[in-house]
Amino acid sequence: MPGVLKLWETSPSGLDPRVDAFLSSLSVDSRLLEVDIVGSSAHAAMLGAAGIVPESRSVALTEALAAMLAEARSGSLKPDAAAEDVHSFIEQELTRRLGDAGKSVHAGRSRNDQVALDMRLYLRQAFGEAEAGILDALGALCDLASDNAETYMPAYTHLRRAQPSTLAFHLLAWCAALERDYGRFADAARRADECPLGSAAVAGSGLPLDRRAVAEALGFARPSRNAMDATGDRDACVEYAAAASTLLMHLSRFCEEIILWSSAEFGFMDIADECSTGSSIMPQKRNPDVAEVIRGKSGRVFGALVSLLTIQKGLPLGYDRDLQEDKAAVFDLRDTLAGVLPAFVALIEALRPKPAAMAAALETGFAEATDLAELLVSRGVPFRDGYAATKAVVAAATAKGIGIAALDDADLKRASDAFAGAGIKAGDLADYLRPAACVARRCLVGGPAPACVKEEIARLRAFAAEAAGA
Repeated sequence: MPGVLKLWETSPSGLDPRVDAFLSSLSVDSRLLEVDIVGSSAHAAMLGAAGIVPESRSVALTEALAAMLAEARSGSLKPDAAAEDVHSFIEQELTRRLGDAGKSVHAGRSRNDQVALDMRLYLRQAFGEAEAGILDALGALCDLASDNAETYMPAYTHLRRAQPSTLAFHLLAWCAALERDYGRFADAARRADECPLGSAAVAGSGLPLDRRAVAEALGFARPSRNAMDATGDRDACVEYAAAASTLLMHLSRFCEEIILWSSAEFGFMDIADECSTGSSIMPQKRNPDVAEVIRGKSGRVFGALVSLLTIQKGLPLGYDRDLQEDKAAVFDLRDTLAGVLPAFVALIEALRPKPAAMAAALETGFAEATDLAELLVSRGVPFRDGYAATKAVVAAATAKGIGIAALDDADLKRASDAFAGAGIKAGDLADYLRPAACVARRCLVGGPAPACVKEEIARLRAFAAEAAGA
């Protein structure tokens, strides 16, 4: 707004234009326009109720702010490019509309607690969006898992075939991580659920502010407990970034597996054309670009967390202008999650499992070996002896180029006396070591047996429904 003084100025001498441009945050914090108006309205209403300004002036302020909020939501109210920041613009706009009444809105507050409030209101929305996006991902994964409780595949350690499992069980491992991610956002949101307004610059205000009334009007659980902490605290920003970083780390791992599984080398699944792209030069190619871009976004999100931590690590208590840099990081995080989470849901919905290829991967690699060792244990053989006997059987089968179940009694005897001592015959092994049998025996809490998997899917669906309704 040309010719309008900054909120902190009392004379028109002004700043060097280069400094003015450098210090301006309007290009970034204009995204706080609506939440700043909401906070200012609650503050103006309290000023009237507490007798700090005349009731008529308070009403004029709240009515003007209500009109400005409607205009902001419709897009007809935009911050003036000459304003120092969005907070200055709102006060200047009120003064333009109301004259001296507009100058009353800042009584009892500082830009320090004003911006702290705006970030809390903004983060409240951001936390909620992240939680909703995670619930959508859980729903998509549960849908896919429900169809694949008996789609058998190897579980891996060190990217080597380890034990028989199912696709559903693997997807539920992803769900377990996402459920924790949901909890991180929800826990952080609870800690952020306090209102800093009324903390003023650093030590509160001598005016009789009703901080509890403002907190309640804005939907916070409580006012902040220490004015000095409240004005310089950006823990909520850090926790949002940390939760986002953990979420993206998980999604990146999941996407890496999707990329591997959909490759010709694994061949465990395809990605439908609506969620994959072609090559500009190779007509035969379909690329897992969605998974790759999600994987790539993790670096951007980690960078925001490091930025927020670094900005704050050397600051003394109270507000410092360094904190102006928190907004760009948080805004970018929210934008990134708003793109990543729906894209991940679309990717899950586009997966087309290939059960025959997954089952074929269990025919080599001796994923059933642990079950044979545990069979010996169930017949009274100490585990370490059972382990050694099974290792000898694997060596015998490898030498013959066959599976364990194809060995005969003589092969078992040559491998170890433990089998005969335990009353185990070669003919007993074919059914016992089938992947379905190996998986079914693992019917314990957290196990891959279809019955356990179905129970876990039901629990996750109930959790998501309760969380969505909370």
